[in-house]
Amino acid sequence: MPEKTDFAERYASGKTPWDSGTPSEELLRVLKDGKLTGSTALDFGCGTGTNAIELARRGFRVTAVDIVDQAIQIARDKARAAAAQVDFRVGDTLRDDPGGPYDILFDRGVYHCLRTEDLKAFQEFLKRATGTGSWWLSLAGNSKEDTEPGPPVVSEQEIRAELGPLFDILDLREFRFTTNQDGFRPLGWSILMRRK
Repeated sequence: MPEKTDFAERYASGKTPWDSGTPSEELLRVLKDGKLTGSTALDFGCGTGTNAIELARRGFRVTAVDIVDQAIQIARDKARAAAAQVDFRVGDTLRDDPGGPYDILFDRGVYHCLRTEDLKAFQEFLKRATGTGSWWLSLAGNSKEDTEPGPPVVSEQEIRAELGPLFDILDLREFRFTTNQDGFRPLGWSILMRRK
C-alpha cells in the first residue's frame, strides 16, 4: 500500500491512473437503480472529487475526504467550476473523524488499500461513519486478476470475512475500473452493502 507521501508524489507527477475524470460507471449504475437512499454522503479517498461532485449534482449533501492536499485543492476548483456544493477536507480515514453517521459511503479503491494497512482501525472508522441502514458502495481490486501495475486486490472470501460482520453484502459483482490510460481496465469488485 502506498504511503501518504507516495500518493502526494503521484499527484505531483501526474501518475494517477485512477483519476479518469469521469464518474464511476458503477456509482452511476447503482444510483440509476435507486439503491442509494438518504440525504448525506461521504466519499472517502475522493481524489480530485469527480464522484463527490456527481453525488452533489444529484442532491446529496456530500462530505469528501482525501489524504492528499493537492487532490483536494483540484477537487475544490472542479466543484466551483461545476457550481457543486461539496465539503472537501484533507484527512486520513484511519486517524481523523469525518463526522457522521452518513446515509451513504462511497470509496473507489480505499478499502482494498487500508485493509492491509490497519484493518481494525478501518473497521472502527466504518462503525463511526455509518449507522443502521447506511449504504456503502466500495470498489476494490479483484484477486482473480492480479494486474501489475494495478490496484491492490482482495478475494470474495476476504470481503465477506472482513466486512460481513458489520454489513449485509447485498450485491457483489465484477466490473472493470475506468482509468485515464487507454486499454488499462483492471478487474474489480463492486460491493454494495448496508449496515446491519
